[in-house]
Amino acid sequence: MKISFLIHNAYGIGGTITTTFNLAGALADRHEVEIVSVFRHRETPTLTPDPRVRLRPLVDLREEENHPDHLRPARVFPAPEPRYGQYSELTDRRIGALLAASDADVTVATRPGLNVHLALQSTDRTVRVGQEHLTLDHHSPRLRSVLRRAYTGLDALTTVTEADAAAYRRKTRLPGVRVEALPNSVPDPVLPPSDGNARVVIAAGRLVRVKRYDLLIEAFAAVVAEHPDWRLRVYGRGEEHGRLRRLIEERGLHGHVLLMGAATPMEAEWVKGSICAVTSDFEPFGMTIVEAMRCGLPVVSTDCPYGPKEIIADGADGRLVPVNDRAALSAALLDLVRDDETRRRMGRAALENSRRFAPGPVVARAERLFEELLAARAGDPAAPRRTDHALVSRGYATRDNAMVAASTVLRAIRKVSR
Repeated sequence: MKISFLIHNAYGIGGTITTTFNLAGALADRHEVEIVSVFRHRETPTLTPDPRVRLRPLVDLREEENHPDHLRPARVFPAPEPRYGQYSELTDRRIGALLAASDADVTVATRPGLNVHLALQSTDRTVRVGQEHLTLDHHSPRLRSVLRRAYTGLDALTTVTEADAAAYRRKTRLPGVRVEALPNSVPDPVLPPSDGNARVVIAAGRLVRVKRYDLLIEAFAAVVAEHPDWRLRVYGRGEEHGRLRRLIEERGLHGHVLLMGAATPMEAEWVKGSICAVTSDFEPFGMTIVEAMRCGLPVVSTDCPYGPKEIIADGADGRLVPVNDRAALSAALLDLVRDDETRRRMGRAALENSRRFAPGPVVARAERLFEELLAARAGDPAAPRRTDHALVSRGYATRDNAMVAASTVLRAIRKVSR
């Protein structure tokens, strides 16, 4: 089958880009796969897609940032979506033209605003799959109201956790739309796993408040007090860098806590550590948890919504501690620092248990979903579209008319969301 992914900006760096590249590359073993990036801001992607996956942009910001249509606000991309300010009449038109002309068997959109485009502007030629990489509860009430109405134009919606899939089924009740959990995958490591001997704790991710690296630094002070030979390495960049640097100095942890900057790929860094720490207030999935476990590291994580508890088996391959509990976090880290055998045993369990997030099992689930959706459509070719938002079935044959119709639908949705 031909599978097309629609993504915000494949030329940057982030969890959605990583997981889309991972899934697209694994699907390319048996299918024709492309990634369509709404935006492009540099010559080559920061991450490297599989060479078998075609990558193409719709708007090149290096040349079109000041395009007249890009200076006018979007009419289709929903206003309550956090990325709304980056979209425009130009993106409306380019995305609409892409979806109208697409010959893909399955089209997968990768964020709420793009899911709305897919639901409103695609044709019967493609199966429409929206992906949720955050969670329903993370979205504002206005955006949730938009999604409840627009998502009826999808064939399926996937979430990264079972908990979020259950929330969508319970709170949105999308008629005729299949809602399933499809976790992110991490490629098979190419390096030997950690042996658990290094005196190093590793954390990785954007340096933003929700990740609570301040809590981790303060908790690690208790580790240093008892075991001064241990180090904490924090990988990533972001707005919190300066504040975290000052906190390290204030706590007298210079030389013990290191802000390492960004590293891509992270595999070579994970295997240099013996413990992974995740201290977020909120994790839709927890990509770094899986990455670390696949490299043989036990993970000490806050038990935050939604992802960690679906990945970590507490006491077997890691530890779960209450959110914002510095004492519990310090105690869990110290338990693994003090006990070499427990740390190594949990590392071996992490390596084994994380195999369920390898590309093979995850891709098998994705393929099964796509094939079942295609079969359902082929089994009843005369069946009507799932939603009244269908533009082509209403007789909107041209791209411009389809755009006008989509805008009308979105205006009606926005009235409810205000």
